[in-house]
Amino acid sequence: MVHTFPTDISQLQRSLPEKRVSLHVDWDAYQTIRQTLGENTSAHLTYYNGILEIMTPLEAHENSSGLIGQFIEILTEELNLNIKSMESTTLDRPGLKAGAEPDQGYYIANEPLVRGKTVDLNIDPPPDLVVEVDITHTDINKNLLYAELGVPEFWRYNGKILQLYDLQNGQYQEVQTSPTFPGVPKEQLYEFLSNCAQQGETQAKRDLRVWIRKNRS
Repeated sequence: MVHTFPTDISQLQRSLPEKRVSLHVDWDAYQTIRQTLGENTSAHLTYYNGILEIMTPLEAHENSSGLIGQFIEILTEELNLNIKSMESTTLDRPGLKAGAEPDQGYYIANEPLVRGKTVDLNIDPPPDLVVEVDITHTDINKNLLYAELGVPEFWRYNGKILQLYDLQNGQYQEVQTSPTFPGVPKEQLYEFLSNCAQQGETQAKRDLRVWIRKNRS
């Protein structure tokens, strides 16, 4: 059997969900690179244990991240929970020499503490919930990173499987139900993503709202 591969590099890149580059640099070099790239770049920078990862999201990554974000926002609206969305805002802790630009970040329980202000992690708590989409391999141990940053709840999605983590005594424990949304099984996210692909996003969002209204306590 003869296997053929795309010879056009641009075609190969379009087939990837994300592009990643990892560098061994110190904290000062990470800060210099981040400032050089500026706020308008689409790349997400993550720094931990002397490794800087520069990730550029492509279509599959952006689509998954965006839909998970819409899922969370619909949940908070229907459950009457206030929210402050951080998206890929930089979460730097110079004292820990750790920094991240997650796909999605949310203040929910602690939303009143950061409402109407620019978050400063030196005095403000970290986001209550962080979401990362990692479809390809990452050299950063995201679980250790966000646990060290003190993020109470962490969602990881690899393009097929969603893992939910709850911070307990400084370490993440995998759980089957989100502590923030205890009445919503993660299978509901799978159904939402499937409905988006099969029915379109508008109808999928309508169906999700109907499900929440029927099942909320």
